[in-house]
Amino acid sequence: MQIIFILVEPVLAENVGAAARALKTMGFDQLRLVNSQRHREDKARWVAHGSGDILQQAQSFPDLKNAINDLDLVIGTTAKKRHQRNYIYPPQELKPFITNKSDNIRVGILFGREDQGLANDEISSCDLLTSIPLAASYPSLNLGQAVMLYAWELSQLNPREAINQQDTEEKSQLRALQQKLKRLLVSIDINDTSKEALWIEERLGVLAERDIHLMHTLVNSVQRSLSNKQPTQSDNDETEAP
Repeated sequence: MQIIFILVEPVLAENVGAAARALKTMGFDQLRLVNSQRHREDKARWVAHGSGDILQQAQSFPDLKNAINDLDLVIGTTAKKRHQRNYIYPPQELKPFITNKSDNIRVGILFGREDQGLANDEISSCDLLTSIPLAASYPSLNLGQAVMLYAWELSQLNPREAINQQDTEEKSQLRALQQKLKRLLVSIDINDTSKEALWIEERLGVLAERDIHLMHTLVNSVQRSLSNKQPTQSDNDETEAP
């Protein structure tokens, strides 16, 4: 299992340093940044006291798509009400959704900008959403504090466990199921922006590994059934004959 913390366009280098220090303290070592080089600034290194190795090996990506391309499960943090999402989980409820997947899963925890959070299109790239319940809406947690809270909550999952190389070369079963369901919905004229499609996409992230395999079998059966019912050319010719 690998748990990777991803900061999207962080505004302050000090917050990146605080995030690195939080990860080091809780036993994590993988940090990614999107469209940012804040981790290379002196202010980040000053705050990351004793955690310079986290900053040094942090990866920077030009956009979110590239930053999450190799991940099996993406969990987005948000403090905003997302009207298209019905389920937003507190940090303590995330562990079962991670552990019921494959032992070789790569998980990304996504944090938005300090001033604006994650944009709607970035939210749509997440399999699950999570939010920290607060007694007061303001003052809110800053980025470093939020990273520390999630790192502490997930530290029990042994993120340093090695991943089998052969399994990492195989396509994620969850990602494959998502693509397969999209094709199925198109074939039965359900738009990917419909309520049904959005609900399916939102609930896929909570499925356990065995449920994902069951869904693969079910979708394959439905696709075969639909293919068998498609009219052949000879059927069309007979229909058009006078």
